[in-house]
Amino acid sequence: MLVRDAMSTVVLTIGPAHTLRQAARLMSARRIGAAVVLDPDTSGLGILTERDILNSVGAGQDPDRETAHAHTTTDVVFAAPEWTLDEAAAAMSRGGFRHLIVLDGHGPVGVVSVRDIIRCWVPVRASAVRV
Repeated sequence: MLVRDAMSTVVLTIGPAHTLRQAARLMSARRIGAAVVLDPDTSGLGILTERDILNSVGAGQDPDRETAHAHTTTDVVFAAPEWTLDEAAAAMSRGGFRHLIVLDGHGPVGVVSVRDIIRCWVPVRASAVRV
């Protein structure tokens, strides 16, 4: 199975000046765990995850004053839609992160998470009992 089969095509793109509260609201409304941060000044892509926001709040920082720019990971590993899920999982394992921005020739087309990969590897059974 390929990354294109597992990735979410709901890509939230925010700017570096968004506050962490604004980012958290947008991510929550879309039920996603990461936002792509597009910095027009550097033409670069970064990623802001729920963990980044959690770490900031846990450190006592004000989510209304902290910006995405200050918490964005910019040395991002990108995936291609043609990668296998094994390749994506290996990249995540090596890098110690849970999300990959998926790029095609024109920019971000999706985000794949560990959860997306697990859903493909372990299909949910209709009769499964939740504990």
